[in-house]
Amino acid sequence: MMQVTPSGGLTNLVIGDGGPWRVLIVDDEETIRLALAKFLRSRGYNVETAESGVAALELLQRGKYVLMLCDVRMPGFTGVDVVPRALAIDADLAIVMLTAVNDAPTAAEVLSAGAMDYLMKPIELADLQLAIERALHRRGLAIERRNVERLIREEVALRTAELERDKLALRALSVDVVQALVNALEAKDTYLRGHSQRVAHLAAGIAQEMGLDEDTVEEIRLAGRLHDVGKIGTRESVLHKPGPLSTEEFDHVRDHVRIGVDILSPLRHLGQAVLYVHDHHEHWDGSGYPRGLSGEAISLGGRILCAADAFDALTSARPYRGALAPEATVDFLTAQIGTLLDPKVFEVLAAVVRRGRTLAFIDGA
Repeated sequence: MMQVTPSGGLTNLVIGDGGPWRVLIVDDEETIRLALAKFLRSRGYNVETAESGVAALELLQRGKYVLMLCDVRMPGFTGVDVVPRALAIDADLAIVMLTAVNDAPTAAEVLSAGAMDYLMKPIELADLQLAIERALHRRGLAIERRNVERLIREEVALRTAELERDKLALRALSVDVVQALVNALEAKDTYLRGHSQRVAHLAAGIAQEMGLDEDTVEEIRLAGRLHDVGKIGTRESVLHKPGPLSTEEFDHVRDHVRIGVDILSPLRHLGQAVLYVHDHHEHWDGSGYPRGLSGEAISLGGRILCAADAFDALTSARPYRGALAPEATVDFLTAQIGTLLDPKVFEVLAAVVRRGRTLAFIDGA
């Protein structure tokens, strides 16, 4: 950090200062100020003096110093008063206190406030030089440590941002792959085409209307896009069957929830979306599947998806019936309040439909 000249003095340069070291001497006794200033100038320092604490603080406001030698006992602002105020102006300032009184409590007070050393008057010049060297060395170490800490924080922030970008890219890639499976499945069936996107759109609209936070809304939207991925494992003969399903066929269809969760669970970055997919066939009264949950034991995202899924199923044509109009669908689902549907979720669904927020999406599907 510092170099000693052949004559025993210190060089004028320190890393980060780029010029002669500026030192401020603060003492109400002129003879002491002059003697200390003469000695330090002979050592190559750029020295200024102040006769009081107030004058010292004014000089610190106007320019930067590396070190301040400050008397403890002065009229007005004492050295004890000056130390915290000086460090508030310049946290890098090295401070060495000078006193003619051996006062241990005062020494402890100024050192705890941030002073780096405490010397007794009369001061041996050799001791003063060593104290200054120690203080400047500690100052340099503190600056270097702070710079290293700043660089580490910046590097951590950079790496965190990179990891977050990688995580988002992986999430997007995973969702795209699963969405491709869903699209491939829906492409085989005219009646299912666009179903997942419509459910996602409506479910997100319900979630927004309920005042859920943006992250939850997006997780519900994502779950809507992916909720039927498990049907990739359902036999086409069952998916496309125009009439009622047998008990075995119905059990086979129900298994799509388990298959979907198995596909999605390894993708941990999907967050709560996997839970919502798991719950989208649970019924408010406990008659749903796969776990037979009821009421608020069902995740809110699952309850919202259940309502959106039921609405889209009824407003979409099937081989065995035509599509219902949105208002007629709401009327039909009224009978399912408290059994299939969460009453509060249905209330919001009805409000969303009545305002026409779903119509454009349905018409364009």
